[in-house]
Amino acid sequence: MTATAQLLAGQATGGVAVRCTGAVLLYPLLEGDVVALSGVDLEIEAGEMLAVLGPSGTGKSTLLSLLCGLLRPSAGEVRVGEHDVGRMGPRERARLRATEVTLVPQGVQRSLLPYATAAENVLFATGPARRAGRALPWGPLELLEALGLAEVAGVEVRLLSGGERQRVALAAGVATAPRLLCVDEPTSQLDTAARAAVVELLRLVNHQLGATVVVVTHDPAVAAAMPRTVTIRDGRVGAEGRHGEEYAVVGRDGSVQLPPDLLERFPPGSLVRLARLAHGVELVDPTWGGEGDPE
Repeated sequence: MTATAQLLAGQATGGVAVRCTGAVLLYPLLEGDVVALSGVDLEIEAGEMLAVLGPSGTGKSTLLSLLCGLLRPSAGEVRVGEHDVGRMGPRERARLRATEVTLVPQGVQRSLLPYATAAENVLFATGPARRAGRALPWGPLELLEALGLAEVAGVEVRLLSGGERQRVALAAGVATAPRLLCVDEPTSQLDTAARAAVVELLRLVNHQLGATVVVVTHDPAVAAAMPRTVTIRDGRVGAEGRHGEEYAVVGRDGSVQLPPDLLERFPPGSLVRLARLAHGVELVDPTWGGEGDPE
């Protein structure tokens, strides 16, 4: 058993279910609103592990901010367990983050105290949970050791490398034993060994604690470690992957976002025909009537 597995063995808090129904997020600007999310429908079971994929600027980080109560939906519904995020005030959402959910952002400089040590940062992150009376199953040094940071536990964060700061931020996020852990690009600055330690910790937080884990990533190795993926395109869920198989997702309005390889064949504005088959539906190009591959 690894050091991380020993750390988490026997601890269980239980995950929380998540449901987004037609979730919309608008950023108001003087020149007009910017649509970050345009109707996300997504259900995540309690204790599930999910990777959110997609090109930059499609709303992935915004989705994490909604799930963790940093933002409220402009329309639609976002539910985290029994909580309706859209109906919660700032104080209620702050309490949610203190007791049930944690977001580890991509820009870790926003979540760390530069002149405090790595261990002090992890301890500081647990303050709201401890004040709420939660008994936490581990201490800062144990988590830092699990992520290969034992030697820098007493070093000020400002003196650490980018990859080390990234892992300190993850340790701080895990330290509160959240029921929902959301992590934004946790391996973007890490080498192979550090990436493996992060993936192992995410898996064990999910498997041993039962926590629901949602990870935004561009890293194929992280995505491959997740049993389920969803791809955000144009502000909504356009595709879903389960155990290596990818599927297009039919939207609430009946629309389907084609995978990129099919978009090359059928660009926007193309006329297509759907043919019902015994075990599914076939997409047919009405301009081609021969057999074999079209020219």
